[in-house]
Amino acid sequence: MPPKNQRWWLTKDSQQIVINAAPARLYDMVADLPRMGEWSPECQRVEWEGGTTGPAEGARFVGHNRGGPRGLIRWSRHGRVLCADAGREFAFFTEEGGRESTVWRYRFEPVDGGTRVTESYEVRWIPAWARIVDVPTNRHRELLEGMRHTLEQLKVAAEAATPTQDQP
Repeated sequence: MPPKNQRWWLTKDSQQIVINAAPARLYDMVADLPRMGEWSPECQRVEWEGGTTGPAEGARFVGHNRGGPRGLIRWSRHGRVLCADAGREFAFFTEEGGRESTVWRYRFEPVDGGTRVTESYEVRWIPAWARIVDVPTNRHRELLEGMRHTLEQLKVAAEAATPTQDQP
């Protein structure tokens, strides 16, 4: 629950995991947004827009998502890459109603045993209708569970595909 002086819809949170793979390898996996559906429980697929073929600051994309009860709710969001610092940080925002809505960030930090990957989100703006819907659905909980799932799936994929010479 956010602090009392913070509006409940202006939330942010994070999850982290240590993955036995090099930061550059993990960055390449996460920054390849069309692959996000491989590990995210909500994002089904992402397409680069405007002739973009890969991650770079300013690159635009559209993500197609599914969630809610039994995954029956579907929606798409446009977004733009904010930071593409290979091996260190990848960040983007998604739009809602033509405005910058939620910033998603992945940070990669070398540690003993691999790389600490931190996934975070910060809701900067959402429309009133979404704030109303978010209360009974406990959107914050869904986002935390989704980040945990995403990081666990990223770990499985990276460790299965990472040869021993790729260790940090």
